[in-house]
Amino acid sequence: MSGKDFVEKDYYKVLGVPKDATATEIKKTYRKLAREFHPDANKGDAKAEERFKDISEAYDVLSDEKRRKEYDEARSLFANGGFRAGGPGTGSYSFDFGDLFSGSQGGGGGIGDVFGGLFNRGGRQAQPRRGADVETEVTLSFEEAVDGATVPLRMTSQAPCRVCNGTGAKSGTTPRVCPTCVGAGTVSRGQGAFALSEPCKDCKGRGMIVDDPCTDCHGSGRASSARTMQVRIPAGVQDAQRIRLKGKGAQGERGGQPGDLYVTVHVDAHPVFGRKGDNLTVTVPVTFPEAALGGTIEVPTLGGPAVKLKLPPGSANGLTMRARGKGATRKDGTRGDLLVTVEVVVPQHVTGDALSALEQYREATASDDPRAALFRAAKGA
Repeated sequence: MSGKDFVEKDYYKVLGVPKDATATEIKKTYRKLAREFHPDANKGDAKAEERFKDISEAYDVLSDEKRRKEYDEARSLFANGGFRAGGPGTGSYSFDFGDLFSGSQGGGGGIGDVFGGLFNRGGRQAQPRRGADVETEVTLSFEEAVDGATVPLRMTSQAPCRVCNGTGAKSGTTPRVCPTCVGAGTVSRGQGAFALSEPCKDCKGRGMIVDDPCTDCHGSGRASSARTMQVRIPAGVQDAQRIRLKGKGAQGERGGQPGDLYVTVHVDAHPVFGRKGDNLTVTVPVTFPEAALGGTIEVPTLGGPAVKLKLPPGSANGLTMRARGKGATRKDGTRGDLLVTVEVVVPQHVTGDALSALEQYREATASDDPRAALFRAAKGA
């Protein structure tokens, strides 16, 4: 395949991103595709393996600002069928595709002098590989979600095989350097100025070849590892919230950084309290006399002593009052409020003095019909 073929390969199309995509968008898309088509997740699938190589090749170029710029310039040049050099009075001349790679014009190195070494990463050592991200879930009590909690999480993820210490080779043997990539893990394709790197097919990007594989990991150097870790869930976490714990995922390869741990939190309901953002909610029953005459009522709080609130005279059912600082903990360490909703309790059985008192009250307020305004409005008065 010629260098021209490589430059004409649309890496933006390979990743499925626009040509003006930001570095963050490119990285996010690459990570998603890499997880989907990684050989470890598609064992025996040749198409997925080839797709993974294309994705890695595209990201290798587009993730590097300088090389991405050179790639864009080279593609633009090919799109125009060549370019012209020189200026007025200098005797301008043009390059065609043959010129680009043969360097025939003027006895020079052609465009290789401009883009020499583009995409060429041959000779480097196999690079560290970041560990995979890990997802898990945890269920907290209502109180733990409000105040924060340290919980044990049992994790299963890929880690260096303990039997072979991550080499992939059987005990007593050692892997050998891959003769194809000379330990780089990548090989260069193409000719002329444009040499593109891709994962080595012989060693699958590891840089080493295992002739006598470990019986436990079958030569991969990786194995499932179960571990229990104590994880701190911050105060104020809400139901269905996803928390990222940096560096708590799977271990990396060849000294690479570990991946991240993503924890989805589920919160159990509370029999008394509810939650609205940083505020807690509670419904407090009050008697009819308390609602009518007002007074001081006691209100429970979550994990603390009761607070007293002043109930104004003539309080209607559904009235909401606020106890400041008695809610959920915020990120800055402050707390939200406790929203107290009044529920007027109507007695189901009234006898004796209470019945007499209520009848007297009804007679005394007979002229103050609360529904009069409703009927006036209905009649359009």
